Amino acid sequence: MPPRNDAALDFLLNRRSRPAKTLTAPGPSRTELLPILTAAARSPDHGKLEPWRFIVLEQGAMLRLAELAERRGRDLAKSDEDVVKGRAQFDQGVLAVAVIEVQKDSPKIPALEQTYSTGAVCLALLNAALASGWGANWLTGWVAHDPVFCTEGLGLVEHERVAGFIHIATETSAPPDRPRPDLDAITSWVSE
Repeated sequence: MPPRNDAALDFLLNRRSRPAKTLTAPGPSRTELLPILTAAARSPDHGKLEPWRFIVLEQGAMLRLAELAERRGRDLAKSDEDVVKGRAQFDQGVLAVAVIEVQKDSPKIPALEQTYSTGAVCLALLNAALASGWGANWLTGWVAHDPVFCTEGLGLVEHERVAGFIHIATETSAPPDRPRPDLDAITSWVSE
């Protein structure tokens, strides 16, 4: 039997995102955030393309993005509920890392594999933040898919898109666990 890392396995078996609205100051410092970003950047990356990058959104940026989300929501005739939800992600946030998918031209690596790699980075970032003792949550919402918000707010260009906003701060309360998938219902065993 190969050597086990029981602490890592236990963490993965029990990990739980923390609702972003339950996170409060302080968030990680730049020094504290660097190992979390480093861990996320070790995600699977077929062809070593690095089809992603990070934008760390500190408090001043969060306030600016909250205002932009409200303006964009009104411009797009979103419901009041959607406008409030789009704004709240940034109004209530302490610090977030926007994981940006950066599609790279490659004759060998399909665009979809680059998308998968970017999703892996989001999960690795979330788990690294949780393993570091922070509360963390992966959010998107309509703002992540609004090209004007992404261009004006984050400076994204045509071949880039938001894969997720990973909110990281101090946890105020541990959430209850939620129902997990029934492995028998989603697993097939193929022997021949």
